Formats: sequence, structure tokens, C-alpha cells
Amino acid sequence: MARPLKIGITCYPSVGGSGILASELGEELMLRGHEIHFISYERPFRMPVGERVFFHPVVVNSYDLFKYPDYTLPLSVKMAEVSRDRGLDVLHVHYAVPHATAAVLACSMLPVDRRPKVVTTLHGTDTTLLARDPGYGPAIRHALECSDAITTVSDYLRRETQRVLALTRPIDVIHNFFEPHPPRRSRAELRRELGVSENEAMVLHASNLRPLKRIDLLLAAMAQVRPREAWKLVILAGADFAPFMAEVRRLGLAERVIVRERVTDIEDYLQAADLGLFTSDLESFCLSVLELMAFGVPSVATVVGGIPEVVTSGTHGLLVPAGETAAIARAVETLVLDPVRRAALGRAAQPRARELFSAAAIVPRYEELYRRVCAVR
Repeated sequence: MARPLKIGITCYPSVGGSGILASELGEELMLRGHEIHFISYERPFRMPVGERVFFHPVVVNSYDLFKYPDYTLPLSVKMAEVSRDRGLDVLHVHYAVPHATAAVLACSMLPVDRRPKVVTTLHGTDTTLLARDPGYGPAIRHALECSDAITTVSDYLRRETQRVLALTRPIDVIHNFFEPHPPRRSRAELRRELGVSENEAMVLHASNLRPLKRIDLLLAAMAQVRPREAWKLVILAGADFAPFMAEVRRLGLAERVIVRERVTDIEDYLQAADLGLFTSDLESFCLSVLELMAFGVPSVATVVGGIPEVVTSGTHGLLVPAGETAAIARAVETLVLDPVRRAALGRAAQPRARELFSAAAIVPRYEELYRRVCAVR
């Protein structure tokens, strides 16, 4: 039997798909007997608790010498320290900047025989935004070339990474996964708490509210869905929603929109929802769509990036062109007013989530990758 591995995980600890995936992966690896060490400036959102899970905070100091506080160097020092003291086999970093850059630097601080292998998972921004920036692109490419393995969360992102960065080395596609925990509250209890009646369709959106998520388009589309009494929009915000409240009021949606920030018990809301809505200009995967699928809830989403790898339009949900407010509104209205079709899409989506994007399907692929790179001397 193969020995358990000691794995360091670094991610952005804020609310977002990459941090959630990293936290969930750490939990699943811990349950499979591995020792997990999270390294970041604060505890990651949804970081698991267990006797084989450890958190190593990175202290970022502000010196008058520097105009801006530096995170990469103290992160690399902490990575080297934890790797040395805990005998890490792998540093699994989510995003190339600054995490893979710091991991490569950390390894250079250690004796050759004490260096962990570096696995870099790309979630999108490194490729779709920063790689085109001359101030970041060369550093990203160097970090990826120095990594022992690279993964992307979709085939779309692999193709884009190879194209934008002109990488010729292999990239493994390992999709995101979702393994739901049992809800703490019943569907009826949560809907009562939110003020959503059983006669109203609960439309759910969850994101970090970044510009690419197009919250403006989300609100504009919902303002066109009729009748308004047939639905309520629940937004799980991973950031401050206050900047959007003026637009909510301008569109006359104050009585239709319910906002909750930094929700941890996501499963409570997923089981209470009837429909998801995602209006992004770009998504490498869209973990929120998968989370809803796992509870048999279909989504209306834009046909961008890696979303078509998760959802087949008309079978597991409805996909519409990005930026087309009227088309989005028509798709939402169709499913709000047709609970039979909505339920049929959800019934098809749930087994797809279990078969292709569950922990049982995905986590062994990461374990296989770790052992493969550790076997290379």
C-alpha cells in the first residue's frame, strides 16, 4: 500500500472558485489519509478541520522601504520553512502568480534532496488576464516551466494557456469537483427565513462579484422576467454587495432581490433553490453551476469558456450567448414558468455531477498526479 503523502496547499483564501476547490481538495485528501498543510496569509474560506490538517500563516510586514507590501517573498520563505520542517512531498499551488512563483523560489532555498515537487493548478486569471500583461507574462511562463506538473480546470483553459503562453509541455486537465455536505436546515426552513414562498421560484446566483461576473447584466436580465411575483433572486455574495444596491433600486428590484454575504453553509441554499443564473463574460469552469447540479438544480448560464464542458444546453440547463440581456431573461422566464421542464433538467444534471465531477471521480486523479511527479528524480 502506498504511503500517505505530505501535501502543502497554497491558494487565495478569499471567497472564489479556486479557494473553495483548494479547501475541498484538502479535505478530501485528508479523508484519504494524507497530511495537509495550508500556507497562506489567512485561513482559506471553507478550510477543513482535522487532525491531519494544519494551517501555517504567512506574516506580511509593511516596511517604509517598500512602497507596497510584498507577499511573494514572505510566502516563499514560509513555503521553504514548512517544506523543510514537515518534509513535504508536494507543494500544490493554485494560481501561478504569486503562488507558483513563490513555490519555485522556495524550492531553490532547499537542498536538492529536500525539495518538494511543485504542482500548479491554473483557474483562469493567470491565463486570461495576467499572461497578456508584459509585467506578469514572463514570470508566469517561467513559473509554469519550472513546475513539475501543470493542471487546468477545463480543456478550454488548457487550450488558452498553450496559446497565450506558447507552452509546449504537457498540461493535465482535471476538472473541478463538488462533494456536498448534508444541509443544516431544510428547504422549507431556509425559504421561510429568506421570505421565499413555495409559489415563487428561487433563482440563485453565487460569486465573488468581480467585473467578469457581470452583476449589472444579471440584474438587468432579471428586471425583464415576468411576472415579477413569480420569482425572487437570492445572491450569495463573496464580496461587499453595497456598490450594486443603487442599481437594484433603480430597476425596482428591491423587493425581489435578497443578498447574503460570505455564506459558508452553501448546501442549505443549494437545496432550497429552483434555478441558478450566471451571466459571466468568461468562466474557466463555473463551480457554482456544478454545485447546483449536485442538488438537481439546473442553471441558465452564458455559453463561455469551460461552461459547455459542464452543461449541455437543453439537457442539463440552458446556455445563452454572453451579453444578451433579452436572451438571458427569456431563458430564465421559460424555466421560472415551467417547473416540469425545470425539474427534468435538474434530474438529468444531478447524475452528471455525480459521475463526472464528484470527489470520487476527480480526487484520485490528483493523487495519481502527485505520485507520478514524486516518482521522478
